[in-house]
Amino acid sequence: MSELPVVSIRRLCKSFDGVEVLRDIDLEVKRGEVVSVLGSSGSGKSTLLRCINWLEEPDRGSIHIGGVRMGVDERNGRPLSARRLASIRARTGMVFQGFNLWPHLTVLQNVMEAPVHVRGLGKEEARRRAVELLEKVGMAHKRDSYPFSLSGGQKQRVAIARVLAMEPEVVLFDEPTSALDPERVGEVLAVMKQMSAEGHTMILVTHEMDFARAVSDQVVFLEKGRIIERAAPGKFFTDPDSERVRRFLELSD
Repeated sequence: MSELPVVSIRRLCKSFDGVEVLRDIDLEVKRGEVVSVLGSSGSGKSTLLRCINWLEEPDRGSIHIGGVRMGVDERNGRPLSARRLASIRARTGMVFQGFNLWPHLTVLQNVMEAPVHVRGLGKEEARRRAVELLEKVGMAHKRDSYPFSLSGGQKQRVAIARVLAMEPEVVLFDEPTSALDPERVGEVLAVMKQMSAEGHTMILVTHEMDFARAVSDQVVFLEKGRIIERAAPGKFFTDPDSERVRRFLELSD
């Protein structure tokens, strides 16, 4: 793994209606690392992901993706133009809880759309790449189907293929299995585990403790918008420093 962090966050703060949701977050993610972000509901986990790709604009602090500052022109401190912001945001890919597939497009078209219209990839190359990715996530047989006909697990695997088609530097997962029936969770986690083995840089917000333990390089625990513990999974899950983390893990068993 390269020593240059793919994601670098410094003193990140975010408030909603006067309530501070993120407080002085510092985080670095190196190329090829998998970072799991854990915490109770309302601790700021999803807001952190949404700030990383500028779906939420932070109040203070800085975020760099691949050495480039997100959202702000470092030469003058002004907000980036929409076009420049879009080009930097494309360095990230986000897998949401609710899949967010385009209902009027087939599975294949969903995966092809952004590479053609955002990256300018030729349609034949985009099609070839889309088929490869659908095969990788076990969905090539559904390439001509529409999202309404898919199970939740199938939709999420298509959503992952769509993100990978843009070749992002980091993939953000916001509770990717929370909307799935229990029997569908394993098929999505298997794809994510394969991504980890292939060296994709990933930041996960998840309640899947066994999965986080198996794939993570570091685990971060948020409490009331602050990072109160970070550690390698071996230490985090067996000998955490924080009493709050110990209680959380006991309740998660």
